[in-house]
Amino acid sequence: MKKEKWIRILSIYSIIYTVITLLNSVLYLCNGIYEDPNGNWHELDRAMILLIGIAAFELCTNLPVKPLALRYLIAYIPSQLLAFVYVWFTGLREPLAKTAYRDIWINFTCLFLLLCIIHTVVYVLKKQHLKNKLS
Repeated sequence: MKKEKWIRILSIYSIIYTVITLLNSVLYLCNGIYEDPNGNWHELDRAMILLIGIAAFELCTNLPVKPLALRYLIAYIPSQLLAFVYVWFTGLREPLAKTAYRDIWINFTCLFLLLCIIHTVVYVLKKQHLKNKLS
Protein backbone atom coordinates (compact mmCIF):
# COMPACT_ATOMS: atom_id res chain seq x y z
CA MET A 1 0.00 0.00 0.00
CA LYS A 2 1.04 3.55 -0.62
CA LYS A 3 2.22 5.84 2.15
CA GLU A 4 -0.88 8.06 1.79
CA LYS A 5 -3.16 5.07 2.37
CA TRP A 6 -1.27 4.10 5.56
CA ILE A 7 -1.49 7.67 6.80
CA ARG A 8 -5.24 7.74 6.06
CA ILE A 9 -5.81 4.43 7.87
CA LEU A 10 -3.76 5.56 10.89
CA SER A 11 -5.61 8.89 10.95
CA ILE A 12 -9.03 7.22 10.83
CA TYR A 13 -7.98 4.78 13.56
CA SER A 14 -6.63 7.56 15.80
CA ILE A 15 -9.64 9.84 15.35
CA ILE A 16 -12.16 7.08 16.04
CA TYR A 17 -10.22 5.80 19.06
CA THR A 18 -9.98 9.31 20.49
CA VAL A 19 -13.67 10.07 19.97
CA ILE A 20 -14.77 6.75 21.49
CA THR A 21 -12.46 7.18 24.48
CA LEU A 22 -13.62 10.75 25.10
CA LEU A 23 -17.28 9.75 24.76
CA ASN A 24 -16.74 6.89 27.20
CA SER A 25 -15.07 9.24 29.69
CA VAL A 26 -17.84 11.84 29.42
CA LEU A 27 -20.51 9.18 29.95
CA TYR A 28 -18.69 7.89 33.04
CA LEU A 29 -18.38 11.42 34.43
CA CYS A 30 -22.06 12.15 33.77
CA ASN A 31 -22.91 9.03 35.79
CA GLY A 32 -20.71 10.15 38.70
CA ILE A 33 -17.91 7.66 38.00
CA TYR A 34 -14.58 9.43 38.19
CA GLU A 35 -12.27 6.54 37.28
CA ASP A 36 -12.67 3.86 34.63
CA PRO A 37 -13.73 0.81 36.64
CA ASN A 38 -12.40 -1.47 33.90
CA GLY A 39 -8.90 -0.04 34.06
CA ASN A 40 -6.14 -0.07 31.49
CA TRP A 41 -7.08 -3.44 30.03
CA HIS A 42 -10.31 -1.86 28.85
CA GLU A 43 -8.36 0.75 26.89
CA LEU A 44 -6.16 -1.90 25.28
CA ASP A 45 -9.20 -4.04 24.48
CA ARG A 46 -10.90 -1.05 22.84
CA ALA A 47 -7.78 -0.42 20.75
CA MET A 48 -7.64 -4.07 19.60
CA ILE A 49 -11.33 -4.26 18.69
CA LEU A 50 -11.03 -1.03 16.73
CA LEU A 51 -7.92 -2.36 14.99
CA ILE A 52 -9.84 -5.50 13.97
CA GLY A 53 -12.69 -3.42 12.55
CA ILE A 54 -10.56 -0.85 10.72
CA ALA A 55 -8.21 -3.48 9.26
CA ALA A 56 -11.06 -5.66 8.01
CA PHE A 57 -12.92 -2.69 6.62
CA GLU A 58 -9.88 -1.33 4.78
CA LEU A 59 -8.89 -4.71 3.38
CA CYS A 60 -12.33 -5.82 2.28
CA THR A 61 -13.73 -2.57 0.91
CA ASN A 62 -11.12 -2.74 -1.83
CA LEU A 63 -12.24 -6.16 -3.04
CA PRO A 64 -13.48 -6.26 -6.63
CA VAL A 65 -16.94 -7.41 -5.54
CA LYS A 66 -20.20 -5.88 -6.70
CA PRO A 67 -22.51 -4.63 -5.20
CA LEU A 68 -20.98 -2.49 -2.49
CA ALA A 69 -23.30 -3.93 0.18
CA LEU A 70 -21.94 -7.44 -0.49
CA ARG A 71 -18.40 -6.12 -0.09
CA TYR A 72 -19.38 -4.69 3.31
CA LEU A 73 -20.97 -7.98 4.34
CA ILE A 74 -17.81 -9.87 3.33
CA ALA A 75 -15.84 -7.53 5.61
CA TYR A 76 -18.33 -7.52 8.48
CA ILE A 77 -18.96 -11.21 9.12
CA PRO A 78 -15.38 -12.44 9.66
CA SER A 79 -14.34 -9.28 11.51
CA GLN A 80 -17.34 -9.53 13.88
CA LEU A 81 -16.48 -13.18 14.49
CA LEU A 82 -12.87 -12.19 15.19
CA ALA A 83 -14.12 -9.57 17.66
CA PHE A 84 -16.17 -12.28 19.43
CA VAL A 85 -13.06 -14.50 19.60
CA TYR A 86 -11.09 -11.61 21.07
CA VAL A 87 -13.78 -11.08 23.72
CA TRP A 88 -13.70 -14.79 24.51
CA PHE A 89 -9.91 -14.60 25.01
CA THR A 90 -10.33 -11.63 27.37
CA GLY A 91 -12.55 -13.92 29.43
CA LEU A 92 -9.44 -16.00 30.15
CA ARG A 93 -7.86 -12.90 31.74
CA GLU A 94 -10.86 -11.78 33.79
CA PRO A 95 -14.52 -12.69 34.11
CA LEU A 96 -16.68 -11.26 31.33
CA ALA A 97 -19.74 -9.14 32.00
CA LYS A 98 -23.03 -10.94 31.37
CA THR A 99 -23.63 -8.63 28.42
CA ALA A 100 -20.10 -8.76 26.97
CA TYR A 101 -21.04 -10.40 23.67
CA ARG A 102 -24.15 -8.28 23.23
CA ASP A 103 -22.16 -5.13 23.99
CA ILE A 104 -19.40 -5.96 21.51
CA TRP A 105 -21.98 -6.85 18.87
CA ILE A 106 -23.82 -3.54 19.32
CA ASN A 107 -20.68 -1.38 19.50
CA PHE A 108 -18.85 -3.14 16.68
CA THR A 109 -21.91 -3.15 14.41
CA CYS A 110 -22.67 0.54 15.02
CA LEU A 111 -19.08 1.52 14.28
CA PHE A 112 -18.96 -0.70 11.19
CA LEU A 113 -22.25 0.77 9.90
CA LEU A 114 -20.88 4.28 10.42
CA LEU A 115 -17.77 3.37 8.40
CA CYS A 116 -19.97 1.87 5.67
CA ILE A 117 -22.12 4.99 5.45
CA ILE A 118 -19.08 7.27 5.26
CA HIS A 119 -17.40 5.04 2.67
CA THR A 120 -20.59 4.89 0.57
CA VAL A 121 -21.02 8.66 0.61
CA VAL A 122 -17.38 9.18 -0.43
CA TYR A 123 -17.72 6.48 -3.12
CA VAL A 124 -20.87 8.08 -4.59
CA LEU A 125 -19.40 11.59 -4.49
CA LYS A 126 -16.21 10.44 -6.23
CA LYS A 127 -18.26 8.60 -8.83
CA GLN A 128 -20.39 11.71 -9.50
CA HIS A 129 -17.31 13.93 -9.63
CA LEU A 130 -15.68 11.61 -12.15
CA LYS A 131 -18.88 11.46 -14.20
CA ASN A 132 -19.13 15.27 -14.26
CA LYS A 133 -15.48 15.57 -15.18
CA LEU A 134 -15.90 13.24 -18.16
CA SER A 135 -19.03 15.05 -19.38
